[in-house]
Amino acid sequence: MAAISSRNMAKTFKRGLATSKPPTAILMMNMGGPSTVPEVHDFLSRLFHDKDLIPLPFQSILAPIIAKRRTPSIEKQYTAIGGGSPILKWTNIQGSQMCSLLDELNPESAPHKHYVAFRYARNLTETALEEMQRDGVRRAVAFSQYPQYSCSTSGSSLNELHRCFNKSEWNKTVEVEWSVIDRWPTHPGLIEAFAHNIKTVLQGYPEDRRNDVTILFSAHSLPLEIVNRGDPYTAEVAATVYAVMDRLNFSNPWRLTWQSKVGPKAWQGPQTSAVIGNYAKLGKKDICLVPIAFTSDHIETLYELDIEVKEEAEKLGVHLTRAPSLNNSPIFIRAIADIVSNHLKDYTAGRIGPASKQLLSRCPGCKNPKDAVTKAWLSSGGRNLSSL
Repeated sequence: MAAISSRNMAKTFKRGLATSKPPTAILMMNMGGPSTVPEVHDFLSRLFHDKDLIPLPFQSILAPIIAKRRTPSIEKQYTAIGGGSPILKWTNIQGSQMCSLLDELNPESAPHKHYVAFRYARNLTETALEEMQRDGVRRAVAFSQYPQYSCSTSGSSLNELHRCFNKSEWNKTVEVEWSVIDRWPTHPGLIEAFAHNIKTVLQGYPEDRRNDVTILFSAHSLPLEIVNRGDPYTAEVAATVYAVMDRLNFSNPWRLTWQSKVGPKAWQGPQTSAVIGNYAKLGKKDICLVPIAFTSDHIETLYELDIEVKEEAEKLGVHLTRAPSLNNSPIFIRAIADIVSNHLKDYTAGRIGPASKQLLSRCPGCKNPKDAVTKAWLSSGGRNLSSL
């Protein structure tokens, strides 16, 4: 009994030591989504005001008008999926479980704590930074939850991080050491998580049809004017898709398709719904959808794919299934823990710098002056502050 008591006291003492120092912050950056229907308008307003995502002429005038007009229809969509986006819930689950693993994998940088930094909905970036300041954070990793990098998504989140940190009182009183995980499109754990979910769905097909099911990987599309500037997103999505099919030993026919086109401009295609329609005409009626650029369920999986696209497929006589989103997949959560663990170890050992060479390489056709300022700040580990 005395030995057991001594061990328990030792564990308690060690935990006390660990919690007496500020946590290593893992800032999980993503687009976010309204958790309740009343939050939809503010979400849309922030989204349409973001020049990195949707550059508009007379943006300050048009953005409020577009947000107001679109709010009623988008509110109906969120009502249809249960009254709000689950992305905050899933991000908190992923972050909490990831940090528990990190405390075991990297005891030297423990305790680890996740913070959610959404671009357009709570928990907003400035709120996350306020939480980090209250916790006394001195070491932080900006961890993009977009596996594939785009200037309009990951880049926008990093620009917002720089803007919010630069204007805060926090940066004037303490020095926070920042580093960035900006992309991870072919990480083995990510690929394994996708492959596992696909195999689970394919097992539900009769054996004589299973290997003939067409796998449609669906990703959020991007305007071609952004692609043609040299944005790496479409190439990195394709890299993820190929790695997943390689893991599946190319067991099935497959295609990469694109969703969520908005407005009259030309976007990366082909569109997911159009491809399903064309396959139906060719007599291919067994299709498995795989959302390949998202790490959890949100409006684009739960409404666009599960309701809109599925209804269209049913009218065409297509048997459409969908691979589950990554959500609380143990394989996926272990993957993101490994990504952060290796990043922390490599950074501490001097094998990598605060930001990757690919992040610091601007798109050849970049027209956004904020990118250069943000990347200079990130390359210095958050020390070389400049005003946006």
